[in-house]
Amino acid sequence: MKIAVVSFPGNNCEVESIRAIKNAGMEPVYFKWNDSKEKLSDVSGYFIPGGFSYEDRGRAGMVSARDPVMQFIAKEADKGKVVIGVCNGAQVLVESGLIPLDRGLKMSLAWNVVDGEAVGFLNKWVWITPTCSRDRCATSDWEGVLQLPIAHGEGRFTTKDKDVIEELKKNDQVAFSYCDKDGNVSDEAPICPNGAMFSAAGICNQAGNVIALMPHPERSSEGGVYFESMRRWIEKGTKEIKEKKEIKETSAVEVNDCAFKNLEIFIDTIIVNNEERTVEQAARRVIPNLTLKQLKYLALGDKDPQEVLSHLSLFNPNKEIAYIKRGDEMLKWNADSKKEEETHSPLEGAVVLIRRDDPDTGAGYLGKSGESGICYVLGQIKEQDISSANLLEVFSNRHSSSLERMK
Repeated sequence: MKIAVVSFPGNNCEVESIRAIKNAGMEPVYFKWNDSKEKLSDVSGYFIPGGFSYEDRGRAGMVSARDPVMQFIAKEADKGKVVIGVCNGAQVLVESGLIPLDRGLKMSLAWNVVDGEAVGFLNKWVWITPTCSRDRCATSDWEGVLQLPIAHGEGRFTTKDKDVIEELKKNDQVAFSYCDKDGNVSDEAPICPNGAMFSAAGICNQAGNVIALMPHPERSSEGGVYFESMRRWIEKGTKEIKEKKEIKETSAVEVNDCAFKNLEIFIDTIIVNNEERTVEQAARRVIPNLTLKQLKYLALGDKDPQEVLSHLSLFNPNKEIAYIKRGDEMLKWNADSKKEEETHSPLEGAVVLIRRDDPDTGAGYLGKSGESGICYVLGQIKEQDISSANLLEVFSNRHSSSLERMK
């Protein structure tokens, strides 16, 4: 029984994943994302490990989810083969649409937020328990609680689709939930560490053969039951998934016109922006000739630009350039003289999109009514291409962020 451990650039949990699969009586097959698919001809299942594939550029799992190998794995899942994603692997499965409903971007693994406040990267031990029936999915055939580590910044299962929420409830797809050591589930902190809906730690697809789990069972000796359940499921034999439950299709990404802001700051990099280049490559899978510039975006509330730009966490003059937009006028900030100078606008002649995360946890320094986000400046794009769902989903997952167009 061979299990392919699928590694993307930046993953870092391959060794312990291989060990856990081997300890459960299965044969791990290490597979790099760009290996020949012939290596997968006789595997029984797939395991996508944790880490930071492509450094979480754009958002966690976004780039890997759009790699051609995931299209192949989606077809393998349709054959009934088991596909498990842990931590970053879970983020990849959600971004690929394999979780929760086998197709489409129906939810997000968003930034950890508790009571509306960002809690940052979490590296701690938690308790989880199965909240579905033992035979519901490939890894739920065990009882009780497990104490497992989490290590993620974007682990909050969330969706804005009411129909998806109803499907998750009806189909018993919330496979694992955070709980206390006695198995009591709660969506309140600290039991639920990241604000996930239903206190969800893991969600399965409709057929039960694809599971996304945020805690790390491969990093704990207790996690062996998770992998043993996977082995037993495969031993029963796979069945091709011929029918999928229908669910109402919803708009992938809505783009509204950006409301007028009197005072805005756009921050570019002097050095090469690796995230910009990687997101551009992901977008070019949809629009081959597209060009992209990525800027930090700050809409000021009652703060003065000089005060905001004095915070090194917001602006580093040694590697960044700041532009201040006052109404229709764009000015360049001279960090040495602390003055605003005339300049050519980096937004001119391009399609400009602003992404804001929900909730906006980056506006703390910007004063009352301040807003933060990411600015995408797109070139070599036709007007009709701007409405492409596949393109817009590179820049924004509508379940955790919004897109506006600046005109």
